[in-house]
Amino acid sequence: MLIKGDSLNDLPKVASDIIAFAEGENIWILQGEMGAGKTTLTKALGKQLGVLDTVQSPTFSIVNEYLTQNGDTVFHFDFYRIEDPEEAMAIGVDEYFYSGNLCIIEWPERIGGLIPEKFLKIEIENLEGEQRNYKLSKHG
Repeated sequence: MLIKGDSLNDLPKVASDIIAFAEGENIWILQGEMGAGKTTLTKALGKQLGVLDTVQSPTFSIVNEYLTQNGDTVFHFDFYRIEDPEEAMAIGVDEYFYSGNLCIIEWPERIGGLIPEKFLKIEIENLEGEQRNYKLSKHG
């Protein structure tokens, strides 16, 4: 599925469409070049999901935990600074990934084959200005 976003003002609708497409998938990987808007999209997703906390990049902490209005937990990962998949194993990513909670993952390629077989892939393509294409696909 392809979703087009012409500006940041489109992000609430983009996020809503992604949530509808996900249909219960709880591992979401975000792929896109540096500056594509992965964290910005995650903020919009958090708002649509009813996240009560401030959504921000977990670049230094690697994972942030957010609570929603419904009492659900969302985990937000940023593996950009991971140099070896063993570092991800050391923080217990398996426990997070198989917890049944939503996991939104930036830079999944940094942790090799640790991503579960079943996931939603969200590819963000930079176009001109604030325009983005969001290509959604389910795997597994």
